[in-house]
Amino acid sequence: MAGESILIVDDNLRYLTLVRVLLTAEGYGVRTAVDAEEALEVLKAFHPRLILMDIQLPGMDDLELTRVLKTNTDTREMTVVAFSGSAIPKTEQNALDAGCEGYIAKPIDARRLIRLVAKQLQRVEQKNAPSP
Repeated sequence: MAGESILIVDDNLRYLTLVRVLLTAEGYGVRTAVDAEEALEVLKAFHPRLILMDIQLPGMDDLELTRVLKTNTDTREMTVVAFSGSAIPKTEQNALDAGCEGYIAKPIDARRLIRLVAKQLQRVEQKNAPSP
C-alpha cells in the first residue's frame, strides 16, 4: 500500500518524527500535525486514507476531533486509528466508541507499526472495493 496518504497527529515531537520517518521510508505520503486545530487546517488541503492520532492531545482531544471528522462529509470516510501510552483499561473502547476504526498501544516497535498501518489500509481498500 505504499503511496497511500497518512496524517499523523501527536504533540510528542519525538514520537511524531519517528513515526513520520518510518512511514515515509515505507513509501507513504505523510503529513503531520501537533494538535487537533493544526490537523483540521492540514485536512483542508490534504485528504489522507488514514489518520494516526494520539489520544491525549492538547486542546481538543482526539476523541472530540474524531467525532468532528466523522460528522463532516469531507472527512467521514477517512480511517482514524488512535494510539496511546495510556494504561487506563477503557482507553481503547472510548476511542472505538468515538469513531476510531482501530487502536494501537504505545510504545510500539517499528515492524509492528508498519504491519498495523498496512493492515488498516488493506481494510480501507476492502471496504471501498466494488462488490462483485
